[in-house]
Amino acid sequence: MAIRRVRIFSLFERFWHWSQMLLIMTLMFSGFGLHGFHHLLDFKQAVDLHTLAAFLLLLLWAFSIFWLFTTRNWRHFIPTVKGMWQVLRFYSFGIFQGEHHPYRKAYWRKHNPLQALAYLMLKIVLFPLIWISGLVYLFYFLWRDIPHATQVLDGVALVHTGAAFTIVVFVMIHVYMLTTGHSFKEHVMPMINGFDEVDLTPEEEAYLLKDQPEVLG
Repeated sequence: MAIRRVRIFSLFERFWHWSQMLLIMTLMFSGFGLHGFHHLLDFKQAVDLHTLAAFLLLLLWAFSIFWLFTTRNWRHFIPTVKGMWQVLRFYSFGIFQGEHHPYRKAYWRKHNPLQALAYLMLKIVLFPLIWISGLVYLFYFLWRDIPHATQVLDGVALVHTGAAFTIVVFVMIHVYMLTTGHSFKEHVMPMINGFDEVDLTPEEEAYLLKDQPEVLG
């Protein structure tokens, strides 16, 4: 295995990541305003901003899902038990002892087993939950005449808020993890220029040298 600088994040992935971050921050800001945590916006402004950011994020995710499946990059989000215990041990104990991270990025697997599991749960559980509950709440006028609609709406709002706060916790942990191990800059730079250090097999290195030399740093 050879360690090489490889562009593992495409231009679209980086655009997706930073656009998603901006829109999620906007949703958090407007959502906190709706719940009275701040009064920087009036209620109508917060609703309008929240709705606009939500629809833009839905559009971004629609393109992202299409891209993931057409490029087969969905494979990077399939978790594996191989190496999971070592990664869990590192984050619960080894990281505080100055140990090296047990996982090395591979060309065919950008995320360690714990990351892959967390991102998969985010994409197939939390995101659908918050979008379905949000759209059901937004279009309440279409089903407000059903029996017990008000009680159902309260339940939908509770689910939406619960999912939202869970995503807030995920974002906080995500940002915290950027401050561990290597420097903050080293963690962030791959999502700016696309390049990171990756373990390549001789076959992968030969393939990239021959067919995609531009991805090698």
